[in-house]
Amino acid sequence: MGIWNDRLIQLGITLPHVAAPVGGYAPAIRSGNYVYTSGQLPFVGGTLPVTGKVGDNVDVAQAADLARTAALNALAAVDALVGIDAVVRVVKVTGFVASLPSFTGQAQVLNGASTFLHDVFGPAGIHARSAVGLTVLPLDSPVEVELQVEITS
Repeated sequence: MGIWNDRLIQLGITLPHVAAPVGGYAPAIRSGNYVYTSGQLPFVGGTLPVTGKVGDNVDVAQAADLARTAALNALAAVDALVGIDAVVRVVKVTGFVASLPSFTGQAQVLNGASTFLHDVFGPAGIHARSAVGLTVLPLDSPVEVELQVEITS
């Protein structure tokens, strides 16, 4: 075990199985010393616990928790490809939030993912981030998260 695996154990977190791709893509790819994940939905046990739009039937607290789950699923994709202990730092988080046109709290929603990554990686989890509002996401998911992480060579 390494430092990040030990940290997950301390936090009581188990990485889930990686969702199988439903198209011609991979859950994560490595390029040099970086791993890029595909957008991950907040699946729990193979299903979305909540669907809909933030600002309508999904509140900010629920959506932030879903963003945390999506980030957890993205970490699972990193782990399946190179092992979580290869992570040097989280470089960038891109989050997509399906929301009503009047909703402007996308950054608050993505704080769920950012806080989670900081909890796991400490200072190495502080990252650049984009929080994008959209009309709809696949399967009517309220959020989708993708990660870029630097890894050891």
